[in-house]
Amino acid sequence: MQDRDHHSTGGTGDGELTVPMAWLYAEYIAEELLRTGDLMPPTSFEFRAGRDALALTIFLSDGGGELSGIRVVSQLENWLSLTAYDQPWQDWVGERMAQLTAEAAALGADAPDSPDLELARAAWRWLEETELLAPDLNAVPGGAAAVGEDDGPKVWTPAWQLGLPLGHLAIHLF
Repeated sequence: MQDRDHHSTGGTGDGELTVPMAWLYAEYIAEELLRTGDLMPPTSFEFRAGRDALALTIFLSDGGGELSGIRVVSQLENWLSLTAYDQPWQDWVGERMAQLTAEAAALGADAPDSPDLELARAAWRWLEETELLAPDLNAVPGGAAAVGEDDGPKVWTPAWQLGLPLGHLAIHLF
């Protein structure tokens, strides 16, 4: 991504490339967790939903912005608790995104959003706005005789609602 701050006298001004390392690292960790779990094909939308939900969890839970490889294992329990079924994950993501946006705004009007934050926003938008056809887990038991997994009732589900439990399960399987 190109840095939009052309008035800078130091750092990454004058159109230099700013690499979103924090987001890319969070996405890499999420993808490896999902691949290790072997829950769905890596080319599926479900995989993307799981990867983006996990990447957001990893990126937004890293308060210091320095998630090192050695800390990944120590963070697994934290990520499990954040992605648990009974947790308000969607609210937490909204609050953390607002907090990071406010921190970026506090740096001044001339400071551009970080490329990491831009990618996190894009992932969150995709997770909220995209709906995937998934098994209806709230269907009445015995309502219809389903022969196979694909024959049962289906419902359009926001991608984050499908990706979050997949990410949670991938962490468990790791």
